[in-house]
Amino acid sequence: MNMILIAAAFGLAPIAIQASPPAPVPAPELSQENAALLRCSAAFALVSFGQASGQEASFKWPSIDPRGREFFVRALARVMDDTGLDREAVAQLAQAEAQRLLDQQQVDAVMPACLLMLDGSGI
Repeated sequence: MNMILIAAAFGLAPIAIQASPPAPVPAPELSQENAALLRCSAAFALVSFGQASGQEASFKWPSIDPRGREFFVRALARVMDDTGLDREAVAQLAQAEAQRLLDQQQVDAVMPACLLMLDGSGI
């Protein structure tokens, strides 16, 4: 799954559309909160994409949109504010986190905590 698919899942393709692949951004030292925001944003994007594309496994979770989309936007904006990274760099971090969740098959493991985070966000 690449960032274009993740962004498209939330209707955010402008974040991900680039003429050529960007150089990897060195991962900054993230606070636990910012790491959790990235992790849950990536998980929500993956589940949303699965739900939109009819992947049966993703329907064991509540419908992610529109709340997950709003969480994604606010969370990435918060990470930008907290770290000073630009939009492209934070998008790369989200893409890397989504890929990590997929590679390590951790989406289902993180979703319960992410849903609690979503509920606690007031979105």
